[in-house]
Amino acid sequence: MSDGHPHNGHENVPSRQRRRFPGISSRAYEHPADRSALVALRKLSGFDTVFKALSGLLPERSLRLLFLSDSVRVSDRQFAHLNVMLRDACYILDLEKVPAMYVTQDPKPNAMCIGLDEPIIVVTTGLVELLDEEEMRAVVGHEVGHALSGHSVYRTVLLFLTSLAVRVAWIPLGNVAIMAIVTALREWFRKSELSADRAGLLVGQDVQASMRGLMKIAGGNHLHEMNVDAFLEQAEEYEAGGDLRDSVLKILNVLPRSHPFTTVRAAELKKWAASRDYQRIMDGHYPRRDEDKDTSVRDSFRESASSYATHVRGSKDPLMKLVNDIAGGAGDLGDRMRRGFGGFTSSQPRPPKDEGGNGSSSEGPRGKSGDQGTPDDRPPGGGA
Repeated sequence: MSDGHPHNGHENVPSRQRRRFPGISSRAYEHPADRSALVALRKLSGFDTVFKALSGLLPERSLRLLFLSDSVRVSDRQFAHLNVMLRDACYILDLEKVPAMYVTQDPKPNAMCIGLDEPIIVVTTGLVELLDEEEMRAVVGHEVGHALSGHSVYRTVLLFLTSLAVRVAWIPLGNVAIMAIVTALREWFRKSELSADRAGLLVGQDVQASMRGLMKIAGGNHLHEMNVDAFLEQAEEYEAGGDLRDSVLKILNVLPRSHPFTTVRAAELKKWAASRDYQRIMDGHYPRRDEDKDTSVRDSFRESASSYATHVRGSKDPLMKLVNDIAGGAGDLGDRMRRGFGGFTSSQPRPPKDEGGNGSSSEGPRGKSGDQGTPDDRPPGGGA
């Protein structure tokens, strides 16, 4: 727990008692889809070399100089309360090297973690002015979670490619090719935001503060006018409402975004906070960083696929329900084929009448099927 004593260069941690997670691996809180992508990238031969080469093309040095020259660097002399939160977050998640942090003038509430060699955290004045101490603590933990997971590398690439897509928009098909990569990166990054929200909860250890922070980002500094339960109901209505046309519109609406919708983030975090996985971490049972090298790519992909399948089965979205019904129908079709052609009938087929009036059929396939008398014993509603 945070006990107020220096550790790994971290000091001035708040007096409030919070559980600490020595050696925690980012796998402990990463969303399955985020984790499988990261494990695959980290296992890819030559991946680090490629990104080091790419770093020469990325404007990382320019970004660092920009924030250094035109923003306020957080320290014990500037935004000291943020500096305490940053050190505390690194202490709790056992991130030994504290990232540089800047406050930049921007009325829009936002925060990001970027950088290839060393991550830097940037928060806007709009965010600092919007959130109270506990809400801001969850945000700082969110960004430290990005740093621990290595998300800053891919976030920097995403920023670079998004900018590049605008520059080459005039080249035939050039923008299309880049935007295909950008779209894929955005899909991954939306999942990484769910991971970082979990890291923020592990740091703040106050689910209500995390909920309030997300609610304020959506509706501004009018907490007395808002209600967490009603806000979460919006997420449920968003998922279940409408028809297939609305499902398509949801997809189109989220494609250009780097973050999931705020109500969705709140609902996902609330669900994870109530899960056994979260409780196990809080009890001290979590994967360690020194075990990361033994992580199986196959297992991570299997877990990701299982997570998606569970999401589709449990989703109330009309399109997801249709996908689930089709999948169930395909399984039912396979089951019927395994049981033979008789599985496609709901009752015993009648033997054909003999033209000669014998009243019995010949021993053909239909006669055999009828003799077997295989009724359709599927449970009501079909599906395996």
